[in-house]
Amino acid sequence: MSEPVYTFFAAASRGVAPLLSAELRALGAEQVDRTGAGASFRGTLAMGYRVCMWSRMASRVLLQLARVHAATADALYEGVLRLPWGEHLAPTGTLAVRFNGTTAEIRNSHFGALRVKDAIVDHFRGAHGSRPSVNLERPDVRIDVHLYKAEAVVSLDLSGGGLHRRGYRVETTEAPLKENLAAALLARAGWPAIVARHGSLVDPMCGSGTLLIEAAWMAMDRAPALGRQDLGLLSWRGHDAQIWSLLEEEARERMAASRKQLPAITGFDADVRAVRASLANLERAGLAGAVHVERRSLADSVIATGRPGLLVTNPPYGHRLSDEGGVRALHAELTTRLRSHYGGWRAAVLTTTPEWAQSLGIECLPETFANGPLECRLLLGDLPGPALATPAKERAPADAYRGSGGMGDGTGAEMFANRLRKNLKTIGKWARRSNTSCYRLYDADMPEYAVAVDIYQGTEKTWAHVQEYRAPASVDPGRAAGRLQEVLTTIPQVLEIPGDQLYFKVREKKRGTTQYRRLTAGGGAFREVTEGPCTFLVNFTDYLDTGLFLDHRLTRSMIGDMAAGKRFLNLFAYTGTATVHAALGGARSTTTIDMSQTYTDWAIRNFTRNGMSGSRNLVEQTDCLQWLETPRRDRYDLIFLDPPTFSNSKRMERDSFDVQRDHAWLIRKTMKLLADGGVLLFSTNFRQFQLEESELTGIACQDISRQTLPKDFESNPRIHRCYRMTVA
Repeated sequence: MSEPVYTFFAAASRGVAPLLSAELRALGAEQVDRTGAGASFRGTLAMGYRVCMWSRMASRVLLQLARVHAATADALYEGVLRLPWGEHLAPTGTLAVRFNGTTAEIRNSHFGALRVKDAIVDHFRGAHGSRPSVNLERPDVRIDVHLYKAEAVVSLDLSGGGLHRRGYRVETTEAPLKENLAAALLARAGWPAIVARHGSLVDPMCGSGTLLIEAAWMAMDRAPALGRQDLGLLSWRGHDAQIWSLLEEEARERMAASRKQLPAITGFDADVRAVRASLANLERAGLAGAVHVERRSLADSVIATGRPGLLVTNPPYGHRLSDEGGVRALHAELTTRLRSHYGGWRAAVLTTTPEWAQSLGIECLPETFANGPLECRLLLGDLPGPALATPAKERAPADAYRGSGGMGDGTGAEMFANRLRKNLKTIGKWARRSNTSCYRLYDADMPEYAVAVDIYQGTEKTWAHVQEYRAPASVDPGRAAGRLQEVLTTIPQVLEIPGDQLYFKVREKKRGTTQYRRLTAGGGAFREVTEGPCTFLVNFTDYLDTGLFLDHRLTRSMIGDMAAGKRFLNLFAYTGTATVHAALGGARSTTTIDMSQTYTDWAIRNFTRNGMSGSRNLVEQTDCLQWLETPRRDRYDLIFLDPPTFSNSKRMERDSFDVQRDHAWLIRKTMKLLADGGVLLFSTNFRQFQLEESELTGIACQDISRQTLPKDFESNPRIHRCYRMTVA
């Protein structure tokens, strides 16, 4: 006697259904019929069990029990009541009902689920005098009802809580990728074929490690449901334990035969919490030591060994970063790293920003993937090797967003390159002649390329720090992305530096506590540069600014010239660079005050690099405004006052600080600390700043903004305002 054949339905999220259909056919399912929410198929109970054991794409597997007439709520009730529920559930068991679909009478899913539950309970009460109870968390059986027009399909959920819940997730990061979506992305990217040719896999932003684990399980032929004890079929009254036992034995044998062939799989993340979550999940998944995970920033996420293979990642989207600018910076950094280090690899990037396919040089697939509530696209393709990369001047650029003279004829990238070369001849020559190692090379000279390019020269390397000015909302994102990638491709070529020595950020107006917010989870490398007699540490990855404000170069030099024998106060000191100039200029003592522990620690590191002893150089981390309010006996001969434009940090005692509104009060307070004959230098980068001299009676103010404007900032004379103040 032949085994009975059943109708099953495997559910999957949007975009995964085509991959699920192919997977079902590969598993041996028959009459596979794809829908938007998954695929139906026919087969024996053993086939349904096999799909539960091996499907990496399905979120649930439903065994169809019956189709019942459901034109009315009463008809639905009667149809469900007549089904042989004793074959599926014990009279004292537990159940949960999932219901979807509506009719004119059944207007919401809660009401429909309630009627189905009532029918099942009444069936048992009438037949056995007892009734099962509801357990939404861990029922013996889950009943799924799909209502369409006048018919309801009643099914048993063989998967229980969901096949995507593999059981290895001990810790998570924000917005983790669902396991079955991760598997679908890997399949779509061709990971099985890459495994067959012994290729490697890298995820440079691995989060809690879902892509790494799914890739490893696919490579080692590990059945995703092996060892799970929470599947719905296991507590189903009609469960065939022998079939399941044979499938488990087969799965263990296949895994044992393939595990030793596991390729190199590596994950990086800048967030130590993500690395910790990945390691915990890998251990639960049986992969401790088999997959390498390391804390690294995106800029440093390059593997030293391993055959070219697949780079796959699910980078953070806008809601997971501080702002959209962070997304642009992240994608640009990813593009730079891929082009610099992963030539010859296959790249797969899940994103809500499909226009970045052009800058990455890969294809945006037409299908849409639902990642939670977000509609995402997969960017997929083979990255050109270094020898195959097309120089910017030979590549036709995308049509750009236009400033006062936008180009769309393919000449834009070459014009940008020519402007950089011209600036290198003029500004670069001036920098060499004046022994300036850190300077601004380009500052939105061409409105179509609205970026600032700063050069930082160390003893052995040169770095480019690129900041994109925020494009207006009217600019098409695809055009902006094309222009930006031309910039990021052209700069290393013109400067003759490797791509990993270029760092990119988005420069936009910040307010309140976002002004100095950390951009990454930390861990970015410090680089050493010089400025006159001083040595400074800069950081290109962790913050919007690098730790060295280049437009204050002449101001710092002036402080060094004025400081001999003086008691110097640096208020809102940032990383203490002005203090270093003062100390090396012969200051009798220095006091450095900043609200940020990060920046005061950074200042101390700068002091150490310059041989400054702690006895004469006091550093204090405190609210500068509160510090001024505290009565003090100390007086200073030279004060540098460079407050933020705006701040409402939680560390502040005052509700907020606004430099235009509050500068007169701040200056008056600070002037009280001046010794006889002392000088206060007040500086601000607020470009619309207007000094309220009428509120500064008894204070002589001299505008020295022009005198403190470096040559490399002459095209932008309002970059800062600077005043020399003394007691009148």
